[in-house]
Amino acid sequence: MARLGLERHIVDRNVYERTVARFKEAKIVLPTIAELSDPTTISPEIKARLASIDPDSAHPLNLFRVHWYNDDARRNVVDVPRYVSLPSTLTGVQAKILVAFGNRFPMIAAHKVLAAYGCLVPRIVTGQFDPTADRAVWPSTGNYCRGGVAISRILGCHGVAVLPAGMSHERFDWLEKWCLDPKTDIVRTPGTESNVKEIYDECARIDRDPHSVIFNQFAEFGNYLVHLNATGRALERIFENERSYHPNLNLAAYTSATGSGGTLAAGDWLKERHGTKIVAVEATECPTLLRNGYGEHNIQGIGDKHIPYIHNVMNTDLVVGVSDHATDSLYVLFNTDIGRALLQERHKVSEEAIKHLSSFGFSGIANVLAAIKTAKALRLGPDDAIVTVATDGAAMYGTEKTKAIAKHFGMGFDNIAAAETYGRYMLGVGTDDMLELDQLEKERIFNLGYFTWVEQQGVELKDFDARKKQSFWRDLRGLVPAWDAMIAEFNASARG
Repeated sequence: MARLGLERHIVDRNVYERTVARFKEAKIVLPTIAELSDPTTISPEIKARLASIDPDSAHPLNLFRVHWYNDDARRNVVDVPRYVSLPSTLTGVQAKILVAFGNRFPMIAAHKVLAAYGCLVPRIVTGQFDPTADRAVWPSTGNYCRGGVAISRILGCHGVAVLPAGMSHERFDWLEKWCLDPKTDIVRTPGTESNVKEIYDECARIDRDPHSVIFNQFAEFGNYLVHLNATGRALERIFENERSYHPNLNLAAYTSATGSGGTLAAGDWLKERHGTKIVAVEATECPTLLRNGYGEHNIQGIGDKHIPYIHNVMNTDLVVGVSDHATDSLYVLFNTDIGRALLQERHKVSEEAIKHLSSFGFSGIANVLAAIKTAKALRLGPDDAIVTVATDGAAMYGTEKTKAIAKHFGMGFDNIAAAETYGRYMLGVGTDDMLELDQLEKERIFNLGYFTWVEQQGVELKDFDARKKQSFWRDLRGLVPAWDAMIAEFNASARG
């Protein structure tokens, strides 16, 4: 129970009291999950104090910006999360594709900081993590470990990032600035995006230190629950806003890269309330869900070659594969003058839509391509909407552009290359590498997780199998009000 973050009572009173004393001294107040799900409930006093705080600083009040409702400057709260409705001139489909922007989150300009908060805070208020003695270890392929280091820094904890050495330079540049001791607190594991097993192996070594606590996003139910509540509600708010202009609009599907399984949890919220189909996205170069496959790819931030413990597989409706050739090439198209000129002048994509292309990182582009494929496969029309997220923006991959041009455009990226890229990877998107999941396919994917979680990570078989039933996932929801009550009690103690 403790290793999966499922406690709802104080486990160690001594640790709890030391943490209260630390937070009282540092004047740290913790937001509840309810406040991050609906920032209008944050107290006016805190909102007023936030006005003078830099959203990229390690200030405790920035915890109250760890939500989807920040404006473009990430300083003020807006009524509707920032998003774009992609025009059919860009996507080639009539269905509305609504994309929420993750780069409006504070500190790391990616929504993974929300997942990190959702994993750490339940351990804080249950006395399972001691910021005066423990190290918080954050295994990921980039954004989650940055989010973990940011939250750790704010809470006065010692944060350690574990990530593959082959990830974008921008991730490491950020970590160099935020880690307390970059030489020891940035742990580079072999490989790139697909090498999650190597991350686990390193964490197993680190875990031998009793003062190192591993916050494994692939198995932490705090990750699932914070996205179910905060991201699910935010995407629903975006849809409701769009429906106010188009009253007959139907929320047909939600696409999300598999990653840790956390962001996918928003689909459970949307499916329950709108009948939305949940579409899991992965790289065709590593078709784990599609074909029990393996391989390497460059859609950074989505993880693969295993099934996350917190992925509600039995509630997933479709799997869509997207090639990193497409995401690499479209990243270049979206972030060069040549590419943008083609879209605007030749294909009449609006200037408003084009200005938002810088809000799409690799996984965001993959999510959009999956939405296009889903729209075509399900024959969706103008009264249908697909929602998705852009976890981070183009700024996190600047150095990857040169690599992508060298890899995919031997003659350089010119007008012809731009036209070929748009025609092949946007307008030419087909319905290949798609799988609609019947009961047998769901069970096949679910069973794949056995080898990671039972055989390698030591999860009890009965606990592993329990996740097959939807009642298991519904019962988890009771943790959120319990944690919020504990957060409120903890804050009251820290205030004295």
